[in-house]
Amino acid sequence: MPAVGISPLAPAAPVPHGPGRRRTPRPVTRGVVAAMVTALAATLLAFVPAAKAEAAPVLLSQGKPVTASSEEHYGTPATAAVDGNANTRWSSTASDPQWIRVDLGATTQVSQVVLDWEAAYGKGYRIELSTNGSTWSTAYQTTTGTGGTNTLNISGEARYVRMYGTARGTGYGFSLWEFKVYGESGGTGGPQLPGGGDLGPNVHVFDPSTPNIQGKLDEVFRQQEASHFGNGRHQFLFKPGTYNNLNAQIGFYTSISGLGLKPDDTTINGDVTVDAGWFNGNATQNFWRSAENLALNPVSGTNRWAVSQAASFRRMHVKGGLNLAPDGYGWASGGYIADSKIDGQVGNYSQQQWYTRESSIGGWSNSVWNQTFSGVEGAPATSFPEPRYTTLQNTPISREKPFLHLDGNTYKVFVPAKRTNARGVSWNGTPQGTSIGLDQFYVVKPGATAATINQALAQGLNLLFTPGIYHVDQTINVNRANTVVLGLGLATIIPDNGVTAMKVADVDGVKLAGFLIDAGRVNSPTLLEVGPQNSSADHSANPTTVQDVYVRIGGAGAGKATTSLAVHSDDVIIDHTWVWRADHGEGVGWETNRADYGVRVYGDDVLATGLFVEHFNKYDVEWYGERGRTIFYQNEKAYDAPNQAAIQNGTTKGFAAYRVDDSVNQHEGWGMGSYCNYNVDPTIRQDHGFKAPVKPGVKFHSLLVVSLGGNGHYNHVINNTGASTVPAGTSTVPSTVVSFP
Repeated sequence: MPAVGISPLAPAAPVPHGPGRRRTPRPVTRGVVAAMVTALAATLLAFVPAAKAEAAPVLLSQGKPVTASSEEHYGTPATAAVDGNANTRWSSTASDPQWIRVDLGATTQVSQVVLDWEAAYGKGYRIELSTNGSTWSTAYQTTTGTGGTNTLNISGEARYVRMYGTARGTGYGFSLWEFKVYGESGGTGGPQLPGGGDLGPNVHVFDPSTPNIQGKLDEVFRQQEASHFGNGRHQFLFKPGTYNNLNAQIGFYTSISGLGLKPDDTTINGDVTVDAGWFNGNATQNFWRSAENLALNPVSGTNRWAVSQAASFRRMHVKGGLNLAPDGYGWASGGYIADSKIDGQVGNYSQQQWYTRESSIGGWSNSVWNQTFSGVEGAPATSFPEPRYTTLQNTPISREKPFLHLDGNTYKVFVPAKRTNARGVSWNGTPQGTSIGLDQFYVVKPGATAATINQALAQGLNLLFTPGIYHVDQTINVNRANTVVLGLGLATIIPDNGVTAMKVADVDGVKLAGFLIDAGRVNSPTLLEVGPQNSSADHSANPTTVQDVYVRIGGAGAGKATTSLAVHSDDVIIDHTWVWRADHGEGVGWETNRADYGVRVYGDDVLATGLFVEHFNKYDVEWYGERGRTIFYQNEKAYDAPNQAAIQNGTTKGFAAYRVDDSVNQHEGWGMGSYCNYNVDPTIRQDHGFKAPVKPGVKFHSLLVVSLGGNGHYNHVINNTGASTVPAGTSTVPSTVVSFP
């Protein structure tokens, strides 16, 4: 976002991976095949003679955290040896010794290890056990290994099991299709982490009888109003009931939520306000805040919510109008509304762009550059390029964000059900979904280590991050299907020593929501990975969702990451993210906060609803997966490119803001804009904002590029299509393409 005048937006960084992704083709008749397999299995079981009942060993290692001494290249990670997929593998570099280690999560009795070697096998190796990860005992060893599948019966207690290779059988490294550890279910040693507990000092819980609620709201706002890159994090929670005469002003890193199952369970006769007095009436930097699950009766009849990126307005009922502009109608560059009902008109006014999903509104004013709607009752009809409205009747697939609520006096997290072809709010009638008790969550508080967080995940607990800043010296590994990772008050995770902050296994139904990942000073190859490379499992019935998860490189201090968000799993829903390489704040410079790529998508059938990605050194978004869809995209190219040569991409001037790989056959996008503000060298030219193969299955609707005040220009909108912005000179006039090809 620009500091003054024009409103910019911002993105984040990429993951190394080439376009030649090995994919397992998805069968057309998956359901039929599954039914046949199930029937055949049942038939075979009917003929198995009865055996003496005894406890069978349990596979303990699949999907557990795993590390290795080395990886041959990015296509053979350690995680591939414990993913249950016989077509993916780990391989080391070609030297001795090498090792791979799995963390079972708790000390338990182990009884068997199965090594499924690829052609590059281990001739000499040991199986080693440890309860602490530092002291090892040998459970098995050989110097005459022959490869193939080695089933090794061992005995001992361990939390960590390691294959330690001493001699390779070939000139290549050690390579395992699968590394399986069997033993007793559950740990017999080490303390178990408890679920539940209090929510800490920065979660402020109110009921209608709480004294001086306004005083507490004002106290936090004084701290957070201008705390652009500060350390404060706060969550306001209102128990069901009615609250009178409140004006909750929401500053940076502050979230306000109701604790009912529906917005109307918690009514504020008053306002939840965001304005821009702290920035002289300019709302282009009102980031990192949220309002959720409340009903409002605004004092003046209209509530003001003047925000830009990373400021979600979800599951709200405004019994009046909603004004998205600051007082005085200064600059604003937002924004996102979902699952909300606004009885009156939404006054867009100066908002340059906005995305509204599955809501009900009484009307909408003004279009500026890009206003996009999907599944919104009362939305204006598509009229792009003027007025600049793009409207889809329904959202093809969605699942609302999980949220904390009260069941009596017990905290639970409600996980809404998946919707298809959805229109209007999800909370008319009985909300559909599942409640999970807080006792099934590890309540993460500042000071918690990555090792403890991973232990909680390995125990089968979900994660609830309380407001705070969390430095992690190892990757947080989310390996269990249906795990919920929910942040309160924009909880912030910072990876140290160049690790990836969080990785999600190729499993069903993980829900990531409500937190910020801030790049560390040492370059991370990625900051968030959804699925390991070469993921291929079908998650269409139960997709993983990434919602209100933001990524930042620089701004709060120097940070670096090659790729910010890499999506390898199929069927993922990215629902509102801001991936931002900072253009202002501390630690900002072309190389100081280097971040080449923002979002890279390799999985098939990935849907992005509300994608904000800005300022990356190279490509902001790259898409390699088939059948990808994006509904609303907002981008600004990196302001600080020092000259034309710095962004030269072979014979192409500049890196596209959104690139679909030439290998892709099907892709579609709606309501997508890219802006340039090359304020260091305004003579820079960008050949195009968007790049895509010209194929019948690759389609775009309502595209635009904008030169902000003539600071740099686009020659075309997409490929060689669309008028140049050069004739506009220093006037900020979009160039549009209604449909492509």
